[in-house]
Amino acid sequence: MREFLFPPGTDSWLAILRVGLGLQVALYSISLRNDWTYLLSGTFRKVAEALLSLESHLIPRLGWAINLGTHVGLHEATVLVVTWACLLAAGCSLLVGLASRMSAIAAWFLHLCAAKSGAFVSYGMDNFMTIGLFYLMLSPLPDRYSLDWRLRGVRPKDSQLLGFWRRVLQLHLCIIYFFSGLTKCLGSGWWNGSSIWRALIRPPFSVIDPEILVTWKYMYPLAGIFVCLLEFGYPVFIWSCRTRKIWLFGICGIHMVVGVTMGMYLFSLVMIVLNVAAFGPGLIRVQRRRISSQSETATA
Repeated sequence: MREFLFPPGTDSWLAILRVGLGLQVALYSISLRNDWTYLLSGTFRKVAEALLSLESHLIPRLGWAINLGTHVGLHEATVLVVTWACLLAAGCSLLVGLASRMSAIAAWFLHLCAAKSGAFVSYGMDNFMTIGLFYLMLSPLPDRYSLDWRLRGVRPKDSQLLGFWRRVLQLHLCIIYFFSGLTKCLGSGWWNGSSIWRALIRPPFSVIDPEILVTWKYMYPLAGIFVCLLEFGYPVFIWSCRTRKIWLFGICGIHMVVGVTMGMYLFSLVMIVLNVAAFGPGLIRVQRRRISSQSETATA
């Protein structure tokens, strides 16, 4: 069990996670630059935070910063603009690897506050951003590809600690996809394709013209079955070197299709980043070793 939980590893996955989430946070901030104050101010925020207080008063929220700002004479809109700028700066810092640990903590905390205070307009993408940033801020930063590493000089990393946090991320993704696939398999909507049809025609995700969707209606049952089997079998086939490449490309392909056909680009990006960081590094080396071993066997 110890060897499974603490495998030796490199920081390649951590670099992918840092850069990917930095890009995610930056794009998230830029996409909301015109609506940030409108969505997170006034009645919308107060109602969401009132409901949040019924669960716990300790859950982070933007109301804390706004209340603090009022004591020093800052208006609500000013505090929200400063918060948005700090989130964007944290994402850009993660992208280049500058003050990686503090940037990861700031990005996680500020995004969590925004997601909780804007609960009425948040969705699954926000949950996965929170998960990814949580693991990133706890991981042994900085990685060797970051600007911090170059400024501070090369320092040895605990390979088992790097392997542990990657393993936790891997197990978390397996649990997510298993129960997501199991839920889809238990209903009939994914087997007959009706769930895919409803998802594609539901505003605001109706990117493709309905007339075009009708012409492809016979493909929906096949696509639904493919998604069910890919997600349900993820915890089994993602571990084997023989099937990992197929499952990783399949899962990333699904998320790319979701992004293109439904306009959920940020959701697709964060899911691809998490999957590639968890299971992508080392995949090419494994394939090369397998090809070389096969060629040596054939030569012998």
